[in-house]
Amino acid sequence: MSVLYLILNIFLYIILVYLFIQVAYLLFYSIAGKIARKETFAEAKTLRKIRIFIPGYKEDAVIINTAKDAVLQDYPKDKYEVVIIADSFSEATLATLKTLPIKVIEVSFEKSTKGKALEKAVAATAHEPVDIVVILDADNHMSKGFLHAVNNAFEKGYQVVQGHRTAKDFKTPFALLDACTEEINNHIFRRGHVAVGLPSALIGSGMAFQWDFFVSLLHNIGDTSGEDKEMEYRIIRQGKKIAFLDGRYVYDEKVAKTDVFSKQRSRWIAMQIEFFEKYFVEGWVQLFRGNVAFFDKVFQTYLLPRVMLVAIVCLWLVLTILFFKEFLYVTIGMFFALVLALLMGIPAKWYNKKLLMAFLQIPSALFSMLKAMLHIGKARKQFIHTPHGES
Repeated sequence: MSVLYLILNIFLYIILVYLFIQVAYLLFYSIAGKIARKETFAEAKTLRKIRIFIPGYKEDAVIINTAKDAVLQDYPKDKYEVVIIADSFSEATLATLKTLPIKVIEVSFEKSTKGKALEKAVAATAHEPVDIVVILDADNHMSKGFLHAVNNAFEKGYQVVQGHRTAKDFKTPFALLDACTEEINNHIFRRGHVAVGLPSALIGSGMAFQWDFFVSLLHNIGDTSGEDKEMEYRIIRQGKKIAFLDGRYVYDEKVAKTDVFSKQRSRWIAMQIEFFEKYFVEGWVQLFRGNVAFFDKVFQTYLLPRVMLVAIVCLWLVLTILFFKEFLYVTIGMFFALVLALLMGIPAKWYNKKLLMAFLQIPSALFSMLKAMLHIGKARKQFIHTPHGES
């Protein structure tokens, strides 16, 4: 056996093991999410005061409708308030917002991030503390009863809650594909994790925090564009639980264009690399201290994006059929395990012709992912805005 052949075999086994671990991880939590019961929350006896922060950067196209929708929640009007954090809005938009029964806080930064905007909003409202703060994106609409559901979870003792963010609509087959990836992530990283006793993952919006705890989490948040992930690491380091309000929806506009998808994924991949570098060592330290949840969160930075993982496993299957037949049966099993893990996360009511058209967008999504990887450096150095309200 030549040295070159030995090196090649070692390389192939490393790839196989790497892919196998990722597929096994997804399958485990997907099955857990499928067989688990939803956590229930009894009706709260106390109506806590809630502040809704809606930060937006150049979100003139959607922010007015979002603000109008937010003030229509079926929660007592004297128990919640809506605060728009306006970064680079037009004067016309600001004028319209100020006619609504909400608060508007104008902010401006050399390098805009949601974390900075939230810090400014906290400072501007600190003289009027509340019990709970809810974070929405500029395009988010809450389902009826969402604030009551949040309040019920806090009655049970949680300090952090993640709502069930789902698609507002499907403007294009590509938007439906993006919605599928969101539901798969909900199923695996929220429903599945809660099922085995781990904290739900945060998702950046539809989140709720106990006010004082939120203020402490934001302290020195820095320039990261992944403020939700940084807060998540801080929460889990402290051994806190994060509830998932399964089926209590926050509706979110999904990406309808490949160029917007590429920009969004550039930012997400850049965040993943950022936290991989920052917490790789601490993840192992926390594991040896018994904090499995923290290690699990760091382990997620090792995972490939779902679209990319599907493409690589398919490519690996083709290569094993043509050249590496000794890995064929393991690869076939891995392929079907991955398909099963992902399909279990897509709601049954979505299985129709439109879903098939969405699956046909996978090559475009993969191309967009590859394009996104070329802009990771840019995404790490400056804020990349993902526009909403565009068809």
